[in-house]
Amino acid sequence: MSYDKSKIAELIEKNYVFASVLYYFGIEFYDYSEQTLEQVCRQRGLRVEQVISSLESATLQPEVPNLSSLPVDIIIAYLKHTHYIFVKHKLPYIARLIQELKPSDLINVSAAEDLKFIFPLYVEDFIRHIYKEEDTLFTYILQLHKANTGDFHPGKLFFMMEQNAIEEFAVEHDCHDDEMEGIRNLTQNYAINGETSLLVKVVYGELKSFEENLKTHAHIEDEILFPKALALEKNIKQKWRSLINLN
Repeated sequence: MSYDKSKIAELIEKNYVFASVLYYFGIEFYDYSEQTLEQVCRQRGLRVEQVISSLESATLQPEVPNLSSLPVDIIIAYLKHTHYIFVKHKLPYIARLIQELKPSDLINVSAAEDLKFIFPLYVEDFIRHIYKEEDTLFTYILQLHKANTGDFHPGKLFFMMEQNAIEEFAVEHDCHDDEMEGIRNLTQNYAINGETSLLVKVVYGELKSFEENLKTHAHIEDEILFPKALALEKNIKQKWRSLINLN
């Protein structure tokens, strides 16, 4: 495939992910759909070789690292970085695309306005949820990790353990497992047909990708972080009991 001679619309039809690559170069694909990549780069003062290199890199599937053997502080650092990508990159990009939707773009003509209304509310709730998670759950687990290595303030740790429990965090986390259900229902499970516009295909592709990212994220928390945190908490409680018995 000759990237430089291809029209922008042709590139996006080939791979919807290319739309996000172009977006971060300042190219909103729907404004240049009938121009070639070479023409757009010339207009925008971009090196076409650099853009093509980024497009090619986007076709590579990033591997999820094996976190199961790593300590909780490294796992939390990875999860916080993922939060950053969600909040600063993915969600603003999807929100920008949604604002460009027109009623005629969707099978259900009212869905465009509904999505424009609902998605910002979803983003607001999502951001509130992950910041709370970082401020409470992650902070607590990191304190347990430090205590396990002997680096802790007894009074502060005791207070935190009185106020928190990993098992309660895990139960609360289960309640957020299907955060995208409302958006899936609104978009009829991201349904498209032969008449679906390119913009809708990109929006739905990004929403589905984001949902898959959330599932991976939840799996790391549920299957790796929580079991490790429970073991840490149990170990620290046993140490407390030993100290109390000695006194």
